Amino acid sequence: MIQTENLSKAFSDFWAVDDVKLDVKPGQILALLGQNGAGKTTTIRMLTGLLQPTRGWARVAGYDVVKEPNQVRASVGVLTEQHGLYLRMTAVEYLDFFGKVYHLDVDARKKRSNHLLEYFGLADAAHRRIGEYSKGMKQKLALARTLIHEPPALLLDEPTSAMDPESARLVRDEIASLRSSQRAIVICTHNLAEAEALADEIAIIYRGKILLQGSLETLKQEVLGSTEYEVIFSSPYDFRKFNLPIGVEVVERTEKQIRFRSENPEVINPLLLKEFSAQQAPVLTLQETPRSLEQVYLKAMSEANGEAIQ
Repeated sequence: MIQTENLSKAFSDFWAVDDVKLDVKPGQILALLGQNGAGKTTTIRMLTGLLQPTRGWARVAGYDVVKEPNQVRASVGVLTEQHGLYLRMTAVEYLDFFGKVYHLDVDARKKRSNHLLEYFGLADAAHRRIGEYSKGMKQKLALARTLIHEPPALLLDEPTSAMDPESARLVRDEIASLRSSQRAIVICTHNLAEAEALADEIAIIYRGKILLQGSLETLKQEVLGSTEYEVIFSSPYDFRKFNLPIGVEVVERTEKQIRFRSENPEVINPLLLKEFSAQQAPVLTLQETPRSLEQVYLKAMSEANGEAIQ
């Protein structure tokens, strides 16, 4: 649904985006992460046909962004950081206007507008001028606009910024429900927990280049290493009584806790529990150590910047 190859954009002698390759299939959500100025917005602008690539190519819904920009724009719903809301309009007028832009007939415009206003909790304010809306209400209306024509590709830049937790949760649920066999979604966000909850694939862009790309589990293995496990004891335990089996690498050990890596946890972990039980060790829990996208991102950025990892 969204494909790029060697996608690059230069401004004078500065390469804002350099050799970006993306492949977002129908039914997938890709989170595009990176620092301010890393190239996320420039990439989105090329995907919408607003900027022409210096080299490489991109296709959205099968259309070439350079050769078929009108078809591309008709196939995407775009939420930019600056929403471009028309503050003198009411929400009803605003959605009706964009319904006309996308060539929806009167009945379709009314049906889609009513549904979206109701869903995003804006129905009671539908006839108020947008200039009177709060930041969160404006964000929801902007998202409603991106969905008015039911596009097969969505490009969302910070979709939950300025929203209260309840509204942000509603928007995340809506984005998750929009995942379908006919639609692909790209989200640019600084909210790593949001990306972790929503994304099937993650791409981290750094100084215009893709630094890392893959599923969260793939990136955890690539950046953080093998999965770690942790045994917690209800009271201090003397490890001198216990010999860890071959294949276990101890990462950290205290009186009441041991953290380790195992080459074959399906075999090793049950053996550990059995041996701990035989030794009457006061085991409280044995579980995989939680590892987050935030850990992956911060370590990748530190290494890219040549900083020491703490």
